[in-house]
Amino acid sequence: MQQPTGQAKGRAAPRRGRRAPLAAERPSGDQRTPQRSGPQRRCIASGEVQPQDCLLRFVIAPDGRVIADLAGKLPGRGLWLTPSRAALDKACSRNLFAKAARRPVTIPADLREGVTAALRKRCLELIGLARRSGLVAAGFEKCKARLAAGQAGLLLQASDAAADGRDRLAALGTAVRPGLAVVRLFTAAELGQVLGRDNAVHVVAMRAPLTGRLMVELGRLQQLLAPGDNPAQTDKAVPYDQAGNNQDGATEPLSQCRM
Repeated sequence: MQQPTGQAKGRAAPRRGRRAPLAAERPSGDQRTPQRSGPQRRCIASGEVQPQDCLLRFVIAPDGRVIADLAGKLPGRGLWLTPSRAALDKACSRNLFAKAARRPVTIPADLREGVTAALRKRCLELIGLARRSGLVAAGFEKCKARLAAGQAGLLLQASDAAADGRDRLAALGTAVRPGLAVVRLFTAAELGQVLGRDNAVHVVAMRAPLTGRLMVELGRLQQLLAPGDNPAQTDKAVPYDQAGNNQDGATEPLSQCRM
């Protein structure tokens, strides 16, 4: 008797089962809780464990001085701290650096001011790097076009710019992409200097890993700046609070780090 074409004698046809659903296709009841990736570190002031990128790293120099290591590359044991004025003041007043290092240390009197200035410089350098990488658009019309197309990952606006134009552009960006991060921590002269012009009022950074890196550093800077620390910053000018949460009800935080 002739066997059906393509079937071996005495062998069952292979079962064509359904493939396992991808994570994005699983029903809502089957969703896994996302896990944070990357190294975790404990804040010496609060005791909370957070992703390493959310914290500030300090090391003790051979002469005993406490030094901020924002790039995380200096040798020595790292001492990790939440980037907030309260955490830094607590670490200094309660001698937590010495306790964590288990040795006498010298804390510079201007440690907080030095860390803040270094973070500002680091953020501005990353903005300049984004410009050289072709990820930045500057100027009202260019930023407007990028925002309307939904290409913006971050909107930077000069803290000393006129409120009407600044608010109109921010409204466009958040309407197209709810939760768009809007940061107003730098003056027009500061932004202009890293972009190779006299002044820059509106700057858009496109979606890219480098922009994500910049947002992490901006989040740390914003947490460290208490109200009044930046003469050019006001609560109205910065629609994110010190924890990086949008005060206008947007759902996309500037930083996922906890205070």
